[in-house]
Amino acid sequence: MNTRKALIALCGMLASVLSWAQNSLSFRILDADHNEPLIGATVYAGPNKGAIADINGEATLTNLPNGTIKLRFSFVGYETQTLSFSIPYTGEQPIRILMEHHEEEMEEMVVTATRTSRSIEDIPTRIEFLGMEELQEKAVMRSANIAMLLRESTGIQMQVTSPSSANQSIRIQGLDGRYTQLMKDGFPLYSGFSGGLSIMQIPPLDLRQVEVIKGSNSTLYGGGAIAGLVNLVSIRPEAQALTKIMMDQTSAGGTTLNAFHASEDGRWSYTLFGSAHRQTAYDANDDNFSDLPETRSITLNPTLFFKPSETDEFRLALNGTFEDRWGGNLTAVDNREPSAQNYLQENESRRMSYQLSYTKTWDENRRLSIKNSLLHFDRGIHQYQYGFDGEQIATFSEATYSFGQSRSSWLVGMNIYSDRFNESHANNNDRSYSQFTAGVFVQQNKQLSDFWSLETGLRLDQSKNYGLQTLPRLSLMYKAHPKLTFRAGGGLGYKLPSIFTEDTERLSFQGLESFNLNNLDAEQSYGGNFDINYKTTIGNEWTFSVNQLFYYTQLNNPVVLSGPSIEGTYTFQNANGNLSSKGLETNVKLTYQDFKLFVNYALIDTELGYNADLQKPLTAKHNIGAVLVYEEHEKWRIGLESYYTGKQFRSDYTETDDYWIVGFMALRKFERISLYLNFENFSDTRQSRFENINLSNSMNPEALEVWAPMDGFIVNGGIILEF
Repeated sequence: MNTRKALIALCGMLASVLSWAQNSLSFRILDADHNEPLIGATVYAGPNKGAIADINGEATLTNLPNGTIKLRFSFVGYETQTLSFSIPYTGEQPIRILMEHHEEEMEEMVVTATRTSRSIEDIPTRIEFLGMEELQEKAVMRSANIAMLLRESTGIQMQVTSPSSANQSIRIQGLDGRYTQLMKDGFPLYSGFSGGLSIMQIPPLDLRQVEVIKGSNSTLYGGGAIAGLVNLVSIRPEAQALTKIMMDQTSAGGTTLNAFHASEDGRWSYTLFGSAHRQTAYDANDDNFSDLPETRSITLNPTLFFKPSETDEFRLALNGTFEDRWGGNLTAVDNREPSAQNYLQENESRRMSYQLSYTKTWDENRRLSIKNSLLHFDRGIHQYQYGFDGEQIATFSEATYSFGQSRSSWLVGMNIYSDRFNESHANNNDRSYSQFTAGVFVQQNKQLSDFWSLETGLRLDQSKNYGLQTLPRLSLMYKAHPKLTFRAGGGLGYKLPSIFTEDTERLSFQGLESFNLNNLDAEQSYGGNFDINYKTTIGNEWTFSVNQLFYYTQLNNPVVLSGPSIEGTYTFQNANGNLSSKGLETNVKLTYQDFKLFVNYALIDTELGYNADLQKPLTAKHNIGAVLVYEEHEKWRIGLESYYTGKQFRSDYTETDDYWIVGFMALRKFERISLYLNFENFSDTRQSRFENINLSNSMNPEALEVWAPMDGFIVNGGIILEF
């Protein structure tokens, strides 16, 4: 009897095991918007039981017991889903699981700098992208301007051009700031005379995203985009009104108040942005000279939207920035009075502009856009027995029309640029000029196959004084695997001569001879880049991605400053040779749960072919960055960062030291309030620690070449209110 019972029990156990082993579930996990497989997505059935989606997005669970089972589906950047199934399952397999992006990730998908408003993963042109989370972090670090935001991007250097004004110029891949096109919402911002202080006068609070394209983009945006372009995209009003107020205080005596409001009411909507900044003169090394100038600045930027129908939109944006800076000997700064013994430089700038656009959108492939903008910039530089005053009026008009199908789209357009500078300071050395350029361009985006995409473009620019410029451009993308993408692109570029360069800014334009710009040739360039992008998952909670970029740009007929002469004057001329910039950029990202680690390296090899192939001064050849971020959504954002800048050459080709900068930031977000504290450069790295700097009695402080931070360790903290 016992044997019989034992046999029956054994048979039951075998039947149960067989029943368990025969139950399985197969899933196909897809992106809800594009129906693309999510490689590495996980399905979790309990401790030690789960599966990872393969190249087709398919995952299979086996040996499932009878009954109801609860499964969790997850993937980085997507909303986690929990679903229940009855086992055995009698429906069709594999079961389709459609996963939705996190809301904040959706905002990071679409770019506009290529004029196509397409997903960043579908564009042959390589684009670097900063979304709202990164922008908020950078705003916490430096709330008055976007210099910090750009400085910490791979291959971008913010070069201080004046110890007195603390003006900075953006350098992409070793090329001077005049070769980078600054854009906001598709409009060109500041160039020529207005390029002075430009980076320092753009607060970040009203920005939704920043897009950076490196390499020649003159085909799309005309002269001035040889090194690349930076497109700043503003926050747009939505159905739910948004108000943000930010108050920031630094240990160096800087106070900033930023306020932003956006609201939508039927056909009408608007945004209002205002910023006020006050900085006391700050002396980090006790030499009685300001390492940060005393500053008073106000920015106002209202924008009005009107939609008479679902397909039409008008947009009008106004901007006014009014700023005064006093830098130099602290006694002179306090008294606002320069003398033969106490150096003082005062910068007064008044920047006013409007941007007007009309857009008609029939569908996602057919769109008409008409734009017009006007900029008026007035700046005066005053020193002891010297002054430089002038005003610039620049206009931009453009009409574009896009059409075609999703796999083959076209963009055609035409635009007109004008730039007039009038020097108003009374002297016999008038350096006024006027330039006018009209251009037409065409671009095609074509999906050649499931693996190949091609973007081609051609621009013809006719300049009043410099003739016809023909600018072709090509970008090619190959998706070898959902994890692996190759991109290659290149094009031609040009830049019209201008008296406003990093060198003349450093001189405050003193001693610059008057001359006819038409006697110079336009600068010409060609270049290209190639990059490899790989991303994968490691286990259930790790992700890894790496982007490797190689680039080369050659600039012919570079306009260089010659002098000083025996009389102490300077002139411009086209160099007898070229300037080349070549190198590589490596970006690595590793995530684990709420932690993100970013590591980057940039090799910037910029050679002056017209000067025995010497390295470009004040351009570090090796740069390294590492950032560790802990981010608990809607609660914490904590970051530890360090940046290495390699040795550089001064103008006399003596070598500088290399250095590290280390910083720490913590932000705690509550329902409507965020509190933050930022320890910027807490290693207190500054140039005065590497060399003796005593500018107190210097009457020519601009002769100092700035190659490291001047201000050192600064703590800032504040509060952000969001409604």
